[in-house]
Amino acid sequence: MRWLRSIAREILGLFLDDGSFALAIVIWLLLVVMLLPRAVASASWAGPVLFAGLAIILAQSVLHYARKRRK
Repeated sequence: MRWLRSIAREILGLFLDDGSFALAIVIWLLLVVMLLPRAVASASWAGPVLFAGLAIILAQSVLHYARKRRK
């Protein structure tokens, strides 16, 4: 049974290597879904706002990982 747990942990690790990164994405998606329709009159802004937020989260994660590797 230990091998089954090990396999499950490895598969989960493929998708959730950095928990804070995944959590930030989920929080951003929830904020966009819940708040964006109320904040922006035009639905054409939803895509760019979603992309910008995800790009910022990714850039922050990459910079954090680079600083961590440098130390």
